[in-house]
Amino acid sequence: MSKPIYFKNWINDWQWGVRIALFLILLVSLMQFGMFSLTQNYMVSYLGAQAEDISFALLLTYAGIISILPVQFRFLKYFETRNYLIVNIILAVFLNCLCVNCQDINVFFVLRFLQGILVGNTAACALILIFTRLESERAQAIGSAVFYGTILANTVLIGLVAAAVVVSADWKITYYYLMGFQILTLIICLLVLRGTSGHKAYPLHQIDWAGFILFSCTVAAFAYTMIYGSKYYWFADPRILWSTLITVCGAGLFFYRQSIIKRPLINIKAFKYPNFLIGLCLLAIYYGSKDSINLVYNYAGGILKWSTLQVICLGLCNVGAIVISLIVSTQLTLAKRHSTKGFLVAGFLLMVGYNLWMCFIITPDLSFTDLLFPVMLQGAASGFLFVPIIIFTVSSLPAETGTTGLVVAAYARFTASSNSVAGFYNLQLYFNQHFKEGFLGYLTADNVITADRLKGYQAIYAAKGFSPDQATALANAVLGQNLAQQTQLLTNRAVFLSIALLLFGVAMLILMIPAINKTFLHWNRRMVVPSGNL
Repeated sequence: MSKPIYFKNWINDWQWGVRIALFLILLVSLMQFGMFSLTQNYMVSYLGAQAEDISFALLLTYAGIISILPVQFRFLKYFETRNYLIVNIILAVFLNCLCVNCQDINVFFVLRFLQGILVGNTAACALILIFTRLESERAQAIGSAVFYGTILANTVLIGLVAAAVVVSADWKITYYYLMGFQILTLIICLLVLRGTSGHKAYPLHQIDWAGFILFSCTVAAFAYTMIYGSKYYWFADPRILWSTLITVCGAGLFFYRQSIIKRPLINIKAFKYPNFLIGLCLLAIYYGSKDSINLVYNYAGGILKWSTLQVICLGLCNVGAIVISLIVSTQLTLAKRHSTKGFLVAGFLLMVGYNLWMCFIITPDLSFTDLLFPVMLQGAASGFLFVPIIIFTVSSLPAETGTTGLVVAAYARFTASSNSVAGFYNLQLYFNQHFKEGFLGYLTADNVITADRLKGYQAIYAAKGFSPDQATALANAVLGQNLAQQTQLLTNRAVFLSIALLLFGVAMLILMIPAINKTFLHWNRRMVVPSGNL
């Protein structure tokens, strides 16, 4: 049987044309996922929501992606690629139209989950198309680098568009830009993809829709527990009790169901391989620690008072470092597969360096240049870690497990994101309270430094024409602001130091785990030294 041909004749042999088209399709599909992660304040004011609501909406989108992912691979074996992409893009535009006019946060939650399903459909389809343009021995490394590199970069790129929009227009205009990008992608699909590819359709029978629904409810409940747990004092609130119960029972039922049905969404046997579990742990640690970059962005916007556009520009520098290091790590991984342990140790140590750098330089007044180098170091560490971890994790499984490795890796990403949101929130609560109580012990009328500082503030406001009472009130307010600022700075410093210590411990453990090299030798036996395009 002849190999399916997905692209039209005029572009099929034009490698760079195909690459650009696939990258645009993938990028625009993922933009829906990270659309407002760097402009959350505008969403809070637009919907009258809380910060936790916006975080929950982001995770619901990811929940939609990972819920549909195992089912998605069945769809791609049945439907024609171009028609499938077109339908998903049109539905995505329709959901964006609904989001523009949505005023209820609960309806918005439902829309975000549905958008996640469409993101998963489109992105997985683009990933399959990328794989078809690669030689089999290069597909795993390069496909993973392109796909996950785009995931890491899309948040900043769509954030750049959103930041430019909110400076001069209503935030809702961002949706119109996104819909414009989606329509452009629709045109690209019509121009470059064949209506019929010649692939053999695989019947859509015995799809585990019950497992899909069960898993969707479970991950939504898990996200709710992790996001709102601290706000509602965990198990003191019945809502958290119920969401936890749904999570535990749902997870148990889902895994039990996957172990007894003929065509499961994931192959439970994958969890019998120790190296696969090690890879998942490394992936979760990487994703959880990587999210500390959000502390830098929040620090730049909240304490340094940078504009959203300035914060996005800092993010672009981070993305640039990610792209460069992804290219380097992918090429080196393909050329020297035995050096995976070196990649992991070097990557985690670079991440340690970034966290220590931020720990020692963070002050109330830093310039763009001061933050540029640690942020780029974090990007370089991310690029060096991601491809080796993904390859190590996926190649730990035999071919009979199918797409389970990729699917469960996505599950690990979702779990790590949920834990990092809850973890960073609780760490900041703890350290903030700790340092605040320490400061309050010195902020007394008997403390000479405090008294002199208050007198200085009072004199400044009195010189500006304020009455003595007003000057005193304003002086106390400024002192309170300084207390909050210093407390937050020390909190960030403590969080960065904690992450650095954790990652240093991980790097040392990797040096003592021989399983890394053994698994990569297994991958060596399945692959040969590559040469070719893309």
